[in-house]
Amino acid sequence: MFANTFAAALFAIPLLASGVVAGCTRTYQVKEGDWCDTISASNNASTYQLATVNSGINDLCGNLAVGWVLCLGLTSTDCTSTYVVQSGDSVDNIATAHGLNTTVLLANNPQLVADSSNLYIGEVRRLARALCVPDLASHR
Repeated sequence: MFANTFAAALFAIPLLASGVVAGCTRTYQVKEGDWCDTISASNNASTYQLATVNSGINDLCGNLAVGWVLCLGLTSTDCTSTYVVQSGDSVDNIATAHGLNTTVLLANNPQLVADSSNLYIGEVRRLARALCVPDLASHR
């Protein structure tokens, strides 16, 4: 009996370590080689959203463990439309390309600044940086 309880506890450790929160609308189980930005881009969850919803992830996303279950979004704030920043992008041209104004884009991506100085274009070539680009119909 103790062996079964111990085995169940060991299996639950990665799930508990990931800190999936109440109200989570979508989840993802970390696989070998995953990185926050690749998880975000492949699951239509903004990188900011992934980091803020999963408080167990450190600033450099260097502590992900295979088996962790991450929350990809919360009820009423889950962004499922994303865009991966490209070389030459700015807050203005991303908003325009998606039929948004910059106010809506910035509200859905509070980590950005209006002058685009923190889009980190040099890093984008190595890592996808997914932004929340909401459905225009929901903002009319």
